[in-house]
Order: sequence, then C-alpha cells, then structure tokens
Amino acid sequence: MSIGVITETTNYKASIPSTSTVTYLLPTMKIFHSFTCSLLLGFDSVNSFTSLPFDPSHHHKSIAIMSSSSRTNDETSTSSTAKPILQPLPSLSSPQIQSHSTFLLDMWGVLHDGSQPYEGVLDAIEMLKKEGKTLVILSNSSKRREDAEKMLVKLGFNPTDFDNIITSGDVSHSLLQNQATSLGCSNWDMLSNIIKNNKDQRKVFVFGSGDNDESYCNSAGWELSPIEEADLIVARGTFTINDGSTVISKKEEEEKYWKVMESALIKAAERKVPMLVCNPDKVRPDAGLPPMPGAIGDTYERFLWTTHCAPLGDMDELGARTYVKRVGKPFQEVYDIALQSCEGDVSSAIMIGDALETDVTGGNRVGCTTLWVIRDGIHGKDVEEKGAEGVVNEFNANSDFTYAYGEKCFQSMWLISFGGERDGRDGEERECRYGDSNEENRRTP
Repeated sequence: MSIGVITETTNYKASIPSTSTVTYLLPTMKIFHSFTCSLLLGFDSVNSFTSLPFDPSHHHKSIAIMSSSSRTNDETSTSSTAKPILQPLPSLSSPQIQSHSTFLLDMWGVLHDGSQPYEGVLDAIEMLKKEGKTLVILSNSSKRREDAEKMLVKLGFNPTDFDNIITSGDVSHSLLQNQATSLGCSNWDMLSNIIKNNKDQRKVFVFGSGDNDESYCNSAGWELSPIEEADLIVARGTFTINDGSTVISKKEEEEKYWKVMESALIKAAERKVPMLVCNPDKVRPDAGLPPMPGAIGDTYERFLWTTHCAPLGDMDELGARTYVKRVGKPFQEVYDIALQSCEGDVSSAIMIGDALETDVTGGNRVGCTTLWVIRDGIHGKDVEEKGAEGVVNEFNANSDFTYAYGEKCFQSMWLISFGGERDGRDGEERECRYGDSNEENRRTP
C-alpha cells in the first residue's frame, strides 16, 4: 500500500486503460490512502485494482489507479502458474447440473438485468420446478425479502416458485436486532455487545440507498444520528448520507456528498466505529459499473488500518477487517441459511451466479459446486474480449485484493446464459467465442 501526504484539495483521477476515464472531486486529506482494491469511484472494469507508486514530489495533483486488466501478459502469467479448470456446459439439462437437488440462484446477472428477465429464464425456472429441484434465491440486495418479492412480480416471476428468498438486507436487519440465529446463522459478536450495552438507545449513521433507510433502521431498534455519536455505521447504499437530521443526496449535491463521506469515515475510524455492510457488492452491473456499499466497506477498512497501524497503534489488516461486517455472498451467514435444506450434504447444492468474487468464491468456500454464468452478468464484456479462462486467470492473479483473500478459483463449470443459448451458435462456435483464445488451451465439455 502506498501512502502520500496531501495538502490541498485535488482532483483524483482513476485512469482505466482502454476504457473511459472517470474523475471525482475528493476533498483535502492529510493522508491519502492509495488502496489496492475497489475505491469509491465509478469503475469501468470489474477487476481488482493495484495502486501505482505514489511520488510525493509530484505535488500531490493526481493518483492513477491501474486495473489489473491493464497488466502485461507476462505480469499476469507470473502471478499464478496453475491454470483454472473450466468446463463449458451447453444447457441446464446437462447431467453435471441435473445431479444437484438444491439450486442457489443469484438474481441480477442470472435471472434478470434489473429491467426484465433474460430470455429463456422463466422457462428454465419452470423446468427446474417440474423436476422437483429446491430453488433458493441468494441476493446481495440491501433491501428486505418483501422488496425482492415485489421486484420478482414486477419482472414476471412467481415468488412462490422459490423455496426461499434470502437477501443481505434481510439478514442484516436480523443482525441489527441480534436475532440472526432465528434465521439459521450466527450473530455478529461486536454488534451483539453494542446492543446489550445500549438497550435503551442505539445510534446509527447511514450510507443509504435513499429508499426507506430510516424506517429500515428504526424498525430494528436503531435511531439515526451524527457520526460523532454513532455506535454503528450501516452501509446499505451509495446514494445518500443520513444522520437523522440531514439527508445528503449524491445525485443533487455530489461534491458535498464526497466531502461528507470522507469526513465521516475519518471520524469513525478514529473512534473505531464498527460498520455493517448490507450489500457487499462493490459495483453494480449497470452502465459504467457504479460503486456499491462493498466499496465503502473496503475503503473504511483501510481508513481503520492506516489510522491505527504502527507506529500510532497495533492494528493490522486482519484487525481492521473485524470492524467491518459484510453480509451476503461470499460470506458465511447467507450460506448457512440457504443450505439448511441440504441437511448437511453440501455436495447436493450448486451455486449459480455471474460474479467470480461473490458467487463463485462463495460457492467454492462452502463446498458447493459452482456454475458461472458468463454472458449476461458482470463479466460479460471481459469474457467476450479475453475468454473465460483469461478472466479467471486475472482474477486469480489478483485474488489477494478481493473477497477471495488469496484463494484461487481453479475449478468451475460455466454456462453462457441461465436461460439458454440465444444466438443460434453451435457448441464449437460458442467455445471459440467465450473460451480461451489460445487454441491449445481451449477445453471441451
């Protein structure tokens, strides 16, 4: 990690090679943290990021954040010598998929694009239900289950087709009440202690979605408050900042939004205020891949570490991580709930998702089979350009800076789309388009 001294307000630029450049105005910081993963910037790549060396002699005017995708082939290949084993499958009817009885399904990027279901998905759900499969939605949405159900109905799904609908927001809401065990997962000890020691009044500072943030916290027994008084930070969105008396909208007051965010994170880090991240996703699969609450969590974790590390304190990176609780894929709580129907046989479950960092990493971590949906989701553009194996190689080379925390993705099946093929290509043409561009490295089912 590089740290430079900043003495003036500066435009910090995220220069993303081969894509557009996005600039946000960040206010003055006595110490600028050059992070090695997602920052609160609008990224045009979903890969992890590596900081360039920071030279204080350059008058602190700008800092470039290099996408791992901009590394040379030599740099990438030397980072991880083992090759991933990726098995392309033609459809959901493949025996390798049908052998599983429990299907854990991501929503956005697998079932729909936020506006409509992907073609063939509704038929695929109907087919799986007829075959008696257990269907469980695992969504990193910071909203409650009832909101997810409304979204499904709006998009043409029948929520009763799913045996369970688990959202990060619902699990987080239970954690805020110290009642997560009722869902089948553990409470967060640090938060449990706060609740036990503040039975009459619990104060929270919120990075919000702008959609019922106050009622979300109030219904769990928390009162919104300024960061100076807060016992906890809740990160459930990147659109507003709410301290109970003032709501700052990024859309309406963007410069003020970033300034208040920075100030709040600095003050919170000094006091070691815990943060509950109700959606660990770092970017949203929309145009421009805008940041999500997971990026706030990563940023705050590094504020904590650099505020309390030696010589000022004794906190290390792992210590900082204990103050930031991320709820959702790839973390344990949602899987503990989702896998209850497996009755201990995790091998009977298959995790189907589009994101390597959350869906595939989470499935691998708990011992599920994983099925990576490559075209409709967050990696679609990169897979088109580099092939599935190329994208996985890049992820593995930089996994230290992701939720994988150094774990590698070495084995997974992949499917073009959960709803099936839509372009009429046969299997060989599909393999050329989405597989490794190097002929000798291409794999067949």
